[in-house]
Amino acid sequence: MDTSIDPRLSAAARLGNIDAFYALIQEDPYMLDIIDQIPFVHTPFHIAAHEGQIHFAMERMKLKPSFARKLNQDGFSPMHLALRNGQIKLVLRLLKTDKDLVRVKGREGMTLHYVVTKCPF
Repeated sequence: MDTSIDPRLSAAARLGNIDAFYALIQEDPYMLDIIDQIPFVHTPFHIAAHEGQIHFAMERMKLKPSFARKLNQDGFSPMHLALRNGQIKLVLRLLKTDKDLVRVKGREGMTLHYVVTKCPF
């Protein structure tokens, strides 16, 4: 199974282009389901979280909430990436939507709850 996602989807997530995303979904309505079948993958949600694309990330959260708990090949969830990259507004928006995301276990079993308690901010 191919573990890469369509480069156009990656670009849409990186740029926060919701219109381009929906155009791709019109081409292939199963695109997100196929990505969701891959156990460890850098999803469009991961990309948007890393880049701080709040609106794009929140749109992904509505359409495919399972992506919020999915780990990429490095063992990070979208929330882990957002926190590591200082995207605090996005972290807070995601937690407002689903407070249990702090319990998602990532690399080395670390949860966001543990990471946040250790952060100096």
